Amino acid sequence: MISASPPPHPSTSWKFLFVVCLLLASIFPIQIVPSAERNRPGANGQINGKQGQVLWVNVPISQPQAKVSGVFLKRKIPFFPNGDNQYAGMVGIDMEDPPGMQELSITVHSDSGSDHLSYSVLIIKEDYTVQRLTLPKNTVDLDAKTLKRVQQEKKELTEAFHHIGAHPLWDGPFLEPVNGRVTGVFGSRRVINGQPRNPHSGEDIAAPKGTPVQAINKGIVVKTVDHFFSGKGVVLDHGVGLFSMYFHLSEIDVTTGQTIQKGEALGKVGATGRATGPHLHWGIHLNGSRINPYALTALPISN
Repeated sequence: MISASPPPHPSTSWKFLFVVCLLLASIFPIQIVPSAERNRPGANGQINGKQGQVLWVNVPISQPQAKVSGVFLKRKIPFFPNGDNQYAGMVGIDMEDPPGMQELSITVHSDSGSDHLSYSVLIIKEDYTVQRLTLPKNTVDLDAKTLKRVQQEKKELTEAFHHIGAHPLWDGPFLEPVNGRVTGVFGSRRVINGQPRNPHSGEDIAAPKGTPVQAINKGIVVKTVDHFFSGKGVVLDHGVGLFSMYFHLSEIDVTTGQTIQKGEALGKVGATGRATGPHLHWGIHLNGSRINPYALTALPISN
């Protein structure tokens, strides 16, 4: 089953969540029933997905001992038990994945051997906005010492995403981490002091300094940081390759290795690092892809 619906946030353009149900029989036919006409799949079962969005994939299995794995654009997709006789997986479409047709490959491993499914995903280019900013020169044109620091901090953050837990830690739907006004939209092409820079990989939510920031779901604090660009921040591991990030905090109220519950405060809104005012930078990393955080809140996860 494929369904499409806009994420529940008015500040972004139409962004869609796709739910794929692959019905497996002995020869693994695929039945597709879209719940909306928008981005309706073609007769060949093609899925249409925009950059920055998520595919939620349910794979029914006939043997309790079966295991499921997937690959999309060379990124490994872990699958996990999701009720009786069913596995689920989340496929992230990175904000810069190349538009065009790509393959989602799924393998079902059982005592009788392995069966393979191949599914076509048409990645549609998102219409990102352009955001122009003026910042102090020393925070844009970095000296050698600062550049070395930034490169090391980037490496440390990347290493934090290497652990892929076998089971999801989350508990029900995902939350918005703080109430406020979105000032930096996901994917926007940034021009800083007249220089084109990397696109914005999260959502910036403006709120008064000291406003509590809540965990979007249950997870483990995999890292706390105080970096040049992102300031004070927290990275949560939610299992199966899903991580959430909270940056520019004024205070961090958790420690590495701590388990935090959904809705629990992990820090406070601030303007640390390179920031023009108090706000939260909220980012999501899903199995090697940078996705729109608001697409995550729209996932079909029940309590």
